[in-house]
Amino acid sequence: MSTFVLVPGHWLGAWAWQGVTEPLRAAGHTVHPLTLTGLADRVHLGGPGTGLDTHIDDIVNTLVHEDLREVVLVAHSGGGAPVTGAADRIPERIGKIVYLDSGPLADGMSQLDQYPPERLESIQEHLTGGWRYEPPAWERQERLGASTAGLGEADKAEIMARMTPQPYGTLTQPLRLTGEGGADKLPKALVSCSFPLAQVRELIEQGHPYFAGLSGPEWELHELPTGHWPMFSRPGDTARLLGSL
Repeated sequence: MSTFVLVPGHWLGAWAWQGVTEPLRAAGHTVHPLTLTGLADRVHLGGPGTGLDTHIDDIVNTLVHEDLREVVLVAHSGGGAPVTGAADRIPERIGKIVYLDSGPLADGMSQLDQYPPERLESIQEHLTGGWRYEPPAWERQERLGASTAGLGEADKAEIMARMTPQPYGTLTQPLRLTGEGGADKLPKALVSCSFPLAQVRELIEQGHPYFAGLSGPEWELHELPTGHWPMFSRPGDTARLLGSL
């Protein structure tokens, strides 16, 4: 049995993992779904100073204060940056990192550095109060590459109603990695949902900057065909796949 720590992507909280958490626990696993600072039930704790380091601290503090070890640390989407940072800080507590339609962020880069101009323009259009990144409408997210395959209109309405703004500092603050402790050698897995695995392998071979880092011997690659939100579109299958890693 494994100990899972589930880190959601932008605009989401621990609530997003409910359909995954329940079957994992029913199978005997220990599961800690997280809400990061400034989001969902912790929305009142966010502010202009909430940055990537804040979210890294959220993960690190959970592992340390709950005394969790040999953790399977799962990142969905934008959760990849704080998960990568947390693994760098406390690699001795982590058994495997899983990127669920996500990926690691390189040292010195911010989330914004990964985005094309049209995505940056969309973010600026959805900023309120100077630090709150409001969730774009589903149609805009589709145009920016976040597939909603597998979600019905009722699903999308319910999810959007529960989303909360993402603290903008989590996108602008660069990730700083120490490189100490051997985090780069930790076992890692990619679960590709939006991209067919054959396409991912081709992009790795081509040295695409978003995928080139997935080629080391510590990586295993998996596929779960659906949209960008597998915890909603295929929660049971997501849980079974995670439980098998």
